[in-house]
Amino acid sequence: MSRLSDTLDAVRRRGDKALGLFLTNGFPTPQDTLPLLHALDAGADFIELGMPFSDPLGEGLPIQRSSARALSHGVRMDDAFRTAEQFRAQSETPILLMGYINPIFRYGVSNFCRAARSSGIDGLILPDLPPEESALVDEAARGAGLDRVYLIAPNTPDERLKTIDSLASGFVYAVSITGLTGSGLGSVEAVSAYLQRARGLVQRNPLLVGFGINTHADAMRLTRHTDGFIVGSAIVQRVESLWSDASLTPAERLDQVRHFAHTLKYGDVEATARTNG
Repeated sequence: MSRLSDTLDAVRRRGDKALGLFLTNGFPTPQDTLPLLHALDAGADFIELGMPFSDPLGEGLPIQRSSARALSHGVRMDDAFRTAEQFRAQSETPILLMGYINPIFRYGVSNFCRAARSSGIDGLILPDLPPEESALVDEAARGAGLDRVYLIAPNTPDERLKTIDSLASGFVYAVSITGLTGSGLGSVEAVSAYLQRARGLVQRNPLLVGFGINTHADAMRLTRHTDGFIVGSAIVQRVESLWSDASLTPAERLDQVRHFAHTLKYGDVEATARTNG
């Protein structure tokens, strides 16, 4: 089993829901990314490190802005490997690279997968690479010991769900809506019905849900039929807001990110204690 699979299995055996948190590499500055990843480690069972791209077609405005900001600082593919390597030196939390296929083709698929593995990366999430065209990447990823996470959506047919489950490793990523990251959840009942259907068809891998989750309460409403959840835009927006507040010190900003990550995973324990008290 992989580090990611081992982690998700341990979370499941504890009767808990796994939490994945996303951050764009190089955002809000290249110097800030590594401290932020360690702050997110306060709540994350795994981390998605976004590779900045000029045309992130599956992303809403918050992650689009974070990608553009990182690129404006000159962040490139190799920088993600360096960030992962530095993070891995201090943490065993699984880390996945999330991005788009064109830069990987330009880098060279085999070279990319070898570099990812040697830097401590555990898996890949490539939203614009459909299963029908993924053989080259999947073969290189398997050879490098990288998990390949595939996405499904509410309009994914049953047979395609089964196919994706057979190809994926690590987990299957259930997009909660047919829209972009940062969009609202819409009808929780409709999402729940979709996730219940997916749960019955995804048998080989854990099933995690993402898109539109902003709070612990959101997550608990959606994880009845899944093994965990993923939060991206809410993290990026929180960082964007904190780093625009000149009244905060760097340490205070990181403390607030750390608290937010912990709250997403466990809820607001202090507020609950005050209410019960």
